[in-house]
Amino acid sequence: MYFVPSFKTLRGRLSIVKINGSVRVNNTYDDFVEIVKLLLRGTAFDEKWYIEKYPDVAEAVRTGAFKTGRQHFIDVGYFEGRRPREFEVDEKWYLQTNPDVAEGIAKGEIKSAHEHFNDHGYEEGRLPAEL
Repeated sequence: MYFVPSFKTLRGRLSIVKINGSVRVNNTYDDFVEIVKLLLRGTAFDEKWYIEKYPDVAEAVRTGAFKTGRQHFIDVGYFEGRRPREFEVDEKWYLQTNPDVAEGIAKGEIKSAHEHFNDHGYEEGRLPAEL
């Protein structure tokens, strides 16, 4: 099940202030992390893939440090740069948008847009498809 909390719910967790006529959000880092975790609960997640991709998480679940891979992802995995699943990539769009990747493929340095995004592009802040 995928779920995104309402904007009203998220806004209720924000400390909103006016400074010189400009509306600003003024939360602590811990408050920010809790809001991110609230959003992560609605993220598409592949438990089997996550456990296979991250053997240390499989061990942590096995020993009871975390109930599930999903719990690990929400509590710490996302903040460590881990992905919730393997992402689908629109190859044509990705290569048009990222000519450096297309060049790498042409030179034989990169196998595919899919591989590049999942190995590097996600962490670099690239998008897998037009949103």
